[in-house]
Amino acid sequence: MNKLLLLILSLAMFTACGKKENADNDFSKSSSDESTTAKDPSSYDPNRGEGKFDKVDVGATLDQAMATEGQKVAEVKCTSCHKTTEEKLVGPGWKGVISRHKPEWIMNFITNPDPMITKDPKMQAQLEICLVRMPNQGLNDSEARTVLEYMRKNDGVK
Repeated sequence: MNKLLLLILSLAMFTACGKKENADNDFSKSSSDESTTAKDPSSYDPNRGEGKFDKVDVGATLDQAMATEGQKVAEVKCTSCHKTTEEKLVGPGWKGVISRHKPEWIMNFITNPDPMITKDPKMQAQLEICLVRMPNQGLNDSEARTVLEYMRKNDGVK
């Protein structure tokens, strides 16, 4: 019985953390763009990350409706690997993430983590601790923005 439960739990986690098979990933760069920038890691901006988000306006106060929607997205896509505390689960805990990273960095990372894991020294160090690369969850821009707002709520933005 325990083996069966472990197998089912393992399959559920594997399925939840797998890549979304969808050709509508408009936030992805073409492979030629990525290979060009991968050859020059000095062009990587550690404050912005790697991706299409140059400026993300978050506002001084929390958008409660957006944060609530972000919590729903996070519960499906994120919380099987991340806790909202400082505690590491599979990936690092989210507490304090908005004080460690700019909104542009967070949006670029959660919509397309692979190039940033490859280039960002902090992400490479985190990978050595967590031992698992964050899979691309296929979040669209809107979903990613709601998750960012949920992270802001989690970090005490009112």
